[in-house]
Amino acid sequence: MELYEKLKEVKAKFDRINEQLSDPANLSDQEKLIKLSKERSHLSDIVEAFDEYEIVITNLKENKEILDTSKDKELIEIAEAETEELESKQEELEEKIKFLLIPKDPDDDKPAIMEIRAGTGGDEAGLFAADLLRMYTRYAEIKGWKYELIDLNEGAMGAVKEVVLNITGNSVYGNLKFESGVHRVQRVPETEASGRVHTSAASVVVLPEAEDVEVDVDPNDIRVDVYRSGGAGGQNVNKVETAIRLTHIPTGIVVQCQDERSQLKNRQKAMKVLKARLYDMKLQEHNSNIAQQRKTIVKSGDRSDKIRTYNFPQNRVTDHRIGLTLYNLSEVMEGDIDELIEKIKIADRTEKLKAV
Repeated sequence: MELYEKLKEVKAKFDRINEQLSDPANLSDQEKLIKLSKERSHLSDIVEAFDEYEIVITNLKENKEILDTSKDKELIEIAEAETEELESKQEELEEKIKFLLIPKDPDDDKPAIMEIRAGTGGDEAGLFAADLLRMYTRYAEIKGWKYELIDLNEGAMGAVKEVVLNITGNSVYGNLKFESGVHRVQRVPETEASGRVHTSAASVVVLPEAEDVEVDVDPNDIRVDVYRSGGAGGQNVNKVETAIRLTHIPTGIVVQCQDERSQLKNRQKAMKVLKARLYDMKLQEHNSNIAQQRKTIVKSGDRSDKIRTYNFPQNRVTDHRIGLTLYNLSEVMEGDIDELIEKIKIADRTEKLKAV
């Protein structure tokens, strides 16, 4: 059995990791311990399922022996009933294990940097960007995550031209990574006297927050500009130069932060975004090298793709990547997006399963 042999290899690797974690020689190497612990955590679910699978296989063998050799009619009936139940359990476990064997994205457990920008559609696009910001922050609150604004560029009437926020919590990037793309809205703007439905758009980019060990930024490659914050705000606004703009000279990436009154805090936040963008650039280069190996239903990498339409007159939301349509747009805009996210994740896992 190919699957069984694969699972034995995983169990052997799991045992080796346990030995390494308990080896006093490794206790001083924190980076190695963290890496081993993460790997053990990922393999533990597979090993747990394998242990259960082995029990089922053993019981099936014992029942087959009874059916082949026993003359006891009552015992045979019990064995037959048990065998049917065990075979069903075997199939269920095999499907579960196949999903668990899909290589996990190492970035899934990381915090995320989310960027939302108004696209085509004028003021209505800015209002939609503000709606998306509210939708995602409400979702973060529902999930028990924390978020903080890094940069906010507002328009008229509560519109958002651009916003950057940092979201932290359990499996943030793994849940939000497929939200990257163009989001389209169809509705009647408040300023539209004739009641005509308008179409506008906003783009969303979700990046995994980079750890210091993953992105090494040379301070000499960064130009730092300090300026006064703009817009409505506290007493410090427009009086003290606390806003920060970082320009990464080799790549041309520009990041700014003016949310905090402290120049140091703004600089730290801006650096976090810069590292996330540089890390994402590194990932994009890596992924482009392997992109031809398989076609995926979920085009998470191409942020120019229209991924979702929010139709207000019909209370409808459609995810174009998987052809999913739901008629609960009012709840979705209040942050109830778990079903959309889970369906996308299932579609992605199903595609990956074909390659396992």
